[in-house]
Amino acid sequence: MQLILWRHAQAEDGRPDLERELTSKGRKQAAKVAAWLRERLPAKHRVLASPAARARQTAAALGVEVSVTERLAPGKSASDVLEAAGWPDQAGAVIVVGHQPTLGEVAARLLSGTAAEWSVRKGGLWWLEHRLRAGRTEVVVRAVVGPDLI
Repeated sequence: MQLILWRHAQAEDGRPDLERELTSKGRKQAAKVAAWLRERLPAKHRVLASPAARARQTAAALGVEVSVTERLAPGKSASDVLEAAGWPDQAGAVIVVGHQPTLGEVAARLLSGTAAEWSVRKGGLWWLEHRLRAGRTEVVVRAVVGPDLI
């Protein structure tokens, strides 16, 4: 399974939190990362997004069907994200568009086996892969990309 943790792009400040939309810069960030992703995604993939407007708008930049799930809402746990994505048994790739600190907590848990708050840059992504090698489970980092690097 491949798990792509994509933090929503830059959003407006304000309340209510779930209604905050992307800024002009955020829309550009989402478009750049989406274009980069489209060139690399396997044929079998699905996209999950938080119900927050900024996450839905970021995911929409891919131009594919997006499933919105409360399990990715701000404040949800790393376990919620992993269960929503079907980690590690889901076939193909799952793109999760969500929030900090949860996405950083997922990356830390999968890569180090410990609870920590790693940072995922706004609009950036961490592309991880679960595989079995010589009878052992491994999590491999395929890419870490920020919109400023594309």
